This record gives sequence, C-alpha cells and structure tokens, in this order.
Amino acid sequence: MATGTNIRTYFDGRWHDGDAMIMRAADHGSWLGTTVFDGARRFEGVAPDLEAHCARVNRSAEALMITPTVATKDMVDIVREGLASYPRDAAIYIRPMYWAIEGGDLGIVPKPGATGFAISLEEIPMAPPTTVTTLTTTRFRRPVLEDAVVNAKAGCLYPNNARMLAEARAKGYGNALVTDALGNVAETASANVFMVVDGEVFTPIANGTFLAGITRARHIANLRADGIAVHETVLTFDDFRKADEVFLSGNMMKVTAVREFDGTHYQPGPITKRVRELYWDWALSER
Repeated sequence: MATGTNIRTYFDGRWHDGDAMIMRAADHGSWLGTTVFDGARRFEGVAPDLEAHCARVNRSAEALMITPTVATKDMVDIVREGLASYPRDAAIYIRPMYWAIEGGDLGIVPKPGATGFAISLEEIPMAPPTTVTTLTTTRFRRPVLEDAVVNAKAGCLYPNNARMLAEARAKGYGNALVTDALGNVAETASANVFMVVDGEVFTPIANGTFLAGITRARHIANLRADGIAVHETVLTFDDFRKADEVFLSGNMMKVTAVREFDGTHYQPGPITKRVRELYWDWALSER
C-alpha cells in the first residue's frame, strides 16, 4: 500500500504514471527479501543531498550482494527527470531501490548481475515545525554486523524496527528509544536521535549497529559550523533522562522534537529550533 499520493514509478528504462507493478512472485527479492532502498526529499524546490542518497543505495546493494546497475550521476538525472512533472512547491519522497531477481548458490546467494531497479516518487507533505513525539524503551535491540546486514539500508531489517514501533505504540508512545547489543542507545525505531545538555549536543557514536544517516551528518556539520559543540559518544537511557532537549533526525521528517521519554518531560528548546533553522537555511541555499 502506498504511503503518499500522485505516484510515479521509474522501471524498465522509463517513467510510468502511478504505482507500477515491478516485482514478480519468483524474484529473489520477493521470497528471500533481498531488497535495498534509500529515501531523499524534494521540498520548496530543492532536493538536499540527493546525490548522497543515490550513492548510498548503490553501497547498500553491494553490502547485500546485489549488483548495482545505475551510476550515481545517472540515477540523479533520472530522479530530476521524474520530478519535473510535479509542481515546483510539491513535497516529494524519492525512493530508489534495487532487488535481486535470481539466486545463485543454492538459490540463496543473489546471482551477480541479475538485478531489478526502480524509483518511486510519492507526494508526501513535510511535517509541520510544531510536530513532536514521545519515546519509550523496547525489548528489541539493533543487531550487529555478524547477525544482519546493518551496513545496508535493507528491507529485511525493517520488521525488527516495526516490532519496536508496534511495542511503543501499544504502550501509548510515539516511538521507541533503541539500544545496541551492549545496552547503549543507538537510535529510535525510525530515526537517529540527539540530546542536548547545557547547550551542547550529544548523539550516539556510529558503532556499526545502525545507519548513521545522511541528514544526521548534515545536522552535525551545520551545528558545528554555527559554533555549537556536537559530541558523538556512548550514551545510555540515564543520559537521556538527564537531557534538556531531545530531537530526532531523519530524511522523512528532518527534525522532530521529543517531549517525553518514559515519564521524563522536555520542552522543544532553542537548540531543536536552531537545528531546524540551520537545515532549512542550508537546503534552500542550494536553489
């Protein structure tokens, strides 16, 4: 089921109107879950870090042993061609994806070169600046590289995220603050996470158990350029209980303020507001 509206699909060398059928029942990606994707955004006439997102989907394909077939520059050109059919001010979610078509060794290992490719464009409004969420703990954790392909943005990782989110929603919260195998905070079920203490920003250090996002990196760079200290470090639940502000970072929402973590309450503060301002200033400067 589609998330957005006004969908266009790039498949088999051309753009199609609507949510085109692209995968067969016997495709390796259908029955063994060998799919990767990435997500970028176009809003207010700009598509920030589009090239970085296209490059990452190719790296994700390689990590899942799928052969990427479209060069980053060519992918960017295809996306921009598809975006030209939308109004300039439309907010579009951009999702390039690969999947394995055939299996090789025992049918399990993806066959080299047998790769499907598509891009989905969906009109999805940007979240209002006033959007807030709440966090709780979850019994589910982020896997390590020895257990799962955590170095890829792979579809097969998302059932675990879905369990985290479903558990949080059942407890009456909007999202889950998730740990790694050692019990240190990694991210949430759907986004990277930051906290603020005494005007300085802290975020879990990338340790290979979660994707350190492209938007996360952009926030870190923008904050540091603005003179705000950012620390990538080991963090625990107790650290978040002592924080002054907490906010989430992801491509879909960009910045989401957090108002509660399991009974600890926060106000969307000046740093959360500033990181949003900095991101929009940087993004719109690309026009």
